[in-house]
Amino acid sequence: MDFALTPEQEAVRDAVARICARFSDDYWLERDRDGRFPAELHGALAQDGWLGICMPVAHGGAGLGITEAAIMMQAISQSGGGMTAASSVHMNIFGLNPVVVFGTEEQKRRMLPPLIAGRERACFAVTEPNTGLDTTQLKTRADRRGDRYVVNGQKVWISTAQVAEKALILARTTPLEEVRRRTDGLSLFYTTLDRKRVTVREIEKMGRKAVDSNEVFFDGLEVPVEDRIGEEGKGFEYILHGLNPERILIAAEAVGLGFVALERASQYAKERVVFGRAIGRNQAIQHPLAECWMELEAARLMIFNAAWRYDKGLSCGAQANAAKYLAAEAGFKACQQAVMTHGGFGYAKEYHVERYLREAMIPRIAPVSPQLILCFIAEKVLGLPKSY
Repeated sequence: MDFALTPEQEAVRDAVARICARFSDDYWLERDRDGRFPAELHGALAQDGWLGICMPVAHGGAGLGITEAAIMMQAISQSGGGMTAASSVHMNIFGLNPVVVFGTEEQKRRMLPPLIAGRERACFAVTEPNTGLDTTQLKTRADRRGDRYVVNGQKVWISTAQVAEKALILARTTPLEEVRRRTDGLSLFYTTLDRKRVTVREIEKMGRKAVDSNEVFFDGLEVPVEDRIGEEGKGFEYILHGLNPERILIAAEAVGLGFVALERASQYAKERVVFGRAIGRNQAIQHPLAECWMELEAARLMIFNAAWRYDKGLSCGAQANAAKYLAAEAGFKACQQAVMTHGGFGYAKEYHVERYLREAMIPRIAPVSPQLILCFIAEKVLGLPKSY
């Protein structure tokens, strides 16, 4: 049993960290103020091939695993860019996994290289206003008409839809009342966002201003049949292949955010002098920060347990969900403690920790609530009755 990163994994971490080091705290403070998409970071990572870290080598990717992707996403978040930096490339890393696993060779050749090269950006259009996490109740319809589908409906909390050229869309192709199982009748499409048929309305939100979140309305969007991934009606099954990687990656981002907050708090505690001594000499400051480090480290180990299992083809649902839960809670606690360690200055934007705290809410809420994870573990691991 070896807990050390391999030399290749250390090289991934260090190379990504060097790219992120080009983007200072002032850069991220400006993006938090002006809301402009961090295209420079996206472009820099694309230029060095990192957007295809999990994609097949045959299509321009690096062919590495979710373990390496988690190392990469932790490094991006931990650089100080936080969830803003991580979310600018998050979709690239796991989102097209259904294409990699279930797409035809023609689809892979057509869809993957532009995303890997950074020529195209994609959004993930699944969630709807009135269905939440009950994906089987989706109302967006895709009706087949000859060699095309016509999509009508609404999605919500769709990240990067303002800047994306493509969308991965889950829509119902068979009415719910006509299917044998609730999970049947949903189809998956990866297609162009035709702005004449798609309306995108940005949602003003608490943090991560530079990576937009949106309501998306489809009004007669025509999708070629060749943009359907896999069989008609099997989209829910295909989407499931991206859920565990997404939980693992957002957990890594949460841990990265927690560690940078902890670093800032510890540095401030060494430098801030009150009553003639550095506040870091006081156990009331030391103990909460030490506790945060232990919780972040424990979450990190669960992340790599889940990622290792995924890369080995083993069952990892419990581990991926546990990693997301533990990392989100530990990251939030570390960010909150960083603000409190700074005292009044923690509330000031120039110290950055208030931005970290706002962004730390994201992995707690998305892509699945902590309560539903607890339900999942209770049912699938402990064998308790289903409660929802």
